[in-house]
Amino acid sequence: MSLVAIGINHKTATVDLREKVAFSPDRIHDAMKSLASRTRTGEAVIVSTCNRTELYCNNAEKHDIIEWLEEYHQLNHDDLMPCIYAYEEQVAVKHLMRVASGLDSLVLGEPQILGQVKQAFVKAKEAGTTAATIDRLFQNTFSVAKKVRTDTEIGAAAVSVAFAAVSMAKHIFSTLSTTKVLLIGAGETIELVAKHLKDNGVASIVVANRTIERAQAMCEEFNATAITLQQIPDFLAKADIVISSTASPLPILGKGMVEKALKQRRHQPMLLVDIAVPRDIEAEVGELDDAFLYTVDDLHSIIEQNMASRKEAAEQAELITEDQSHLFMEWIRSLESVDSIREYRSQSLAIKDELVERALNKLSQGGDSEQVIIELANRLTNRLIHSPTQSLTSASRQGDLNTVGLLRTVLGLDKN
Repeated sequence: MSLVAIGINHKTATVDLREKVAFSPDRIHDAMKSLASRTRTGEAVIVSTCNRTELYCNNAEKHDIIEWLEEYHQLNHDDLMPCIYAYEEQVAVKHLMRVASGLDSLVLGEPQILGQVKQAFVKAKEAGTTAATIDRLFQNTFSVAKKVRTDTEIGAAAVSVAFAAVSMAKHIFSTLSTTKVLLIGAGETIELVAKHLKDNGVASIVVANRTIERAQAMCEEFNATAITLQQIPDFLAKADIVISSTASPLPILGKGMVEKALKQRRHQPMLLVDIAVPRDIEAEVGELDDAFLYTVDDLHSIIEQNMASRKEAAEQAELITEDQSHLFMEWIRSLESVDSIREYRSQSLAIKDELVERALNKLSQGGDSEQVIIELANRLTNRLIHSPTQSLTSASRQGDLNTVGLLRTVLGLDKN
């Protein structure tokens, strides 16, 4: 039995299968308890996100864990097995460290997965399915992920359109804390842009959308103001940054509308980022003085450069996870050696106690003390050397010189 990691992710399984294998928040507590019952030490953690489901267990057999997963979700073995990956010992340790560091994510280096792994560990502790080994594994993993973030540039460069748009704004404006932002659209990309802007402390956000109800739902989360597309001309002049992403077949911002807004702003610069396809902002807007227009193509070129930068950082991060997983396994082996030493010592003391008790009985019955001592010494020696002698004899007969050499070293025969 060993440390085991079993899972599927966005690389190995379809969305349909990932949904079937996922664990809902209201069932994860009982699921971890059930999974832990399949391990020898009762240690199990389940990491379940939209892109992956992974089971981490200590003192478990791979086939037992896979069988449990099939039974729990009532999955067909033949459907699941082609999508499963199963790792043991150091490979399992390194995999968890890579996952937490963003090296196995859909977007290389994304930071959200670390929080998800931490949350999974907290739930496992609440469920009572962690002990010394799993606890140490996850605490070490969190330290490794922090080291990867600190010692490499894996998270420094923007690799999503939303992040790239906000990063560009940060480069153009010395600070975003005094900037006012107009977001056009209320889809996932704009929502992610709003999150990045909020994290960077912008002064205010206005969200314009075709249906104001959708905009209002998003604005509640970001403390923003919702308006309709028809109201844009009334708010455009107040915006330092405009970021647009809608599904409109025709441009929403024309050259004339932006030119009028710039005059009202007394030609204070305006950054406009058009991440829609087809475009939301007329290309001619880029001809205006004080209007800095960037399209999705401009952002993609930045993203490609940044992705190359992240890949270089990932190579450094891989070395960190390799080194740290090796150190963790050294700790595991040190525990095993301590257990072996304790067991060997206990066995030897039991033999000693048994033979001493026999000798004392003989002395109490009037036996010759010299003979009793000699017999004790002989019996003790024979009992202690019995197993090593058998192993040496067996290895010699089989011509296993490596084992013979190892036994000689262990028994101290080659000290000189």
